Amino acid sequence: MTEPYELTVAQAAREIRERRISAVELAESLLSRADAVEPHLRIWVTLDHERFLSAAKESDRVLNERGPQGPLHGVPVGVKDIYYTEGQETTACSPIYAGFVPSYDATSVAMLRQAGAVIMGKTVTTEFACGDPPPTRNPWNAAHTPGGSSSGSAVGLAARVFPASLGSQTAGSVLRPASYNGVVGLKPTFGRISRYGVVPVAWSLDTLGTFTRTVEDAALMLTAMAGHDPQDFSSSKLPVPDFGAAVDSQQSPPRIGVVRKFFYERADEEVKKHTEGTVDRLARAGAAVDDVKLPTDFETLLAAHRVLMTVEAAAVHEQDFAARPDDYGPNVRGVIEAGMLTPAVSYVQAQRIRRRFRRDMEEAIQAFDILLTPSTVTPAPRDLTTTGDPSFQSPWTTCGFPTISLPSGLSESGLPLGIQLAAAPFQEETLLAAARWCERTLGVALVPPEPA
Repeated sequence: MTEPYELTVAQAAREIRERRISAVELAESLLSRADAVEPHLRIWVTLDHERFLSAAKESDRVLNERGPQGPLHGVPVGVKDIYYTEGQETTACSPIYAGFVPSYDATSVAMLRQAGAVIMGKTVTTEFACGDPPPTRNPWNAAHTPGGSSSGSAVGLAARVFPASLGSQTAGSVLRPASYNGVVGLKPTFGRISRYGVVPVAWSLDTLGTFTRTVEDAALMLTAMAGHDPQDFSSSKLPVPDFGAAVDSQQSPPRIGVVRKFFYERADEEVKKHTEGTVDRLARAGAAVDDVKLPTDFETLLAAHRVLMTVEAAAVHEQDFAARPDDYGPNVRGVIEAGMLTPAVSYVQAQRIRRRFRRDMEEAIQAFDILLTPSTVTPAPRDLTTTGDPSFQSPWTTCGFPTISLPSGLSESGLPLGIQLAAAPFQEETLLAAARWCERTLGVALVPPEPA
């Protein structure tokens, strides 16, 4: 029998809407699960049991009096601790923000509440969503990194502590931990989800995303969170489709372009072999598969990304870093200092490289529905001093393409592996439909072992 804490977003919403389970019953099951695994996995910055239960009770009251208030009515969501939550501390896991209690919700959080979701608590991030290793542990093997920066959101999702969670990606902070933990990670097009009320890393790169256990759930979350926000200068004014309807719209197998250049050169042998086997399965199921040849020098692109991120992070933290430099962790401190030492001409050149790469990718994808790469260079490294290599995600973050990571199997050592799919800008409908087809074809659903 399925325990309530095992329900997906779509299942939980349906069970609550049809009164087969209450929001309080689901909340109690999740809290019990959270208490059981927290000593081992260290997912939470803030988990207020009474606050969460009170919100679930209110959700049940509203349901009984007025019916469901949105497609996510009663569904709990874990929130990365860089998203502002009204009346609840938001620390960015840094002493700089300790004790900071926002007076308003981030726009994305407010939209989730409007869709009926219940905020469960605040999950661990690396400090200021940069690379200093978190206390969170990988549920598949505690000796291996869980990835970052959205560590708690990815681990909690994999461990069945909540059915969905929020992350953010400036380099690889959604898709990499999603792959390392065996869950679905979605990074939509830059500008699709408002970033207002989210502690920034780099203004021209930061993209909000989600962790779920299915593509269907990712589509439901995106539908709830997407839309124009005049308070975010980069927010798109394009209409928001019903992404939930898109996941079942793929009647024929997708056209897949496999990007081997750079990705196969960097990936270890096991990842390359696994990816080739996955591509072969998709092709045998009917997908039209071909190689994509790109003129891009990916190493130059990664260097440009690093310049953009460090310079913009230095601008974000200029005042706080001047006043409290010793309160920053070593990695984020290094990012800020590198940005402060970078000449303006280097930043301008990096933007030129970025625009040229986006143009190349827009041309390359015209013949395909999606592009496919391995999600990560290796399975999660056996190294708690790192959050892993983000080089397979950074290109898509740099050009702003919507990208999703799907679990595709296990390594010989029993750690999750994934494939990464990208679509053209603002083509999330195409991306999600193709990802759903791939998900069904592969039939991979990963569940980590119970903590010892």
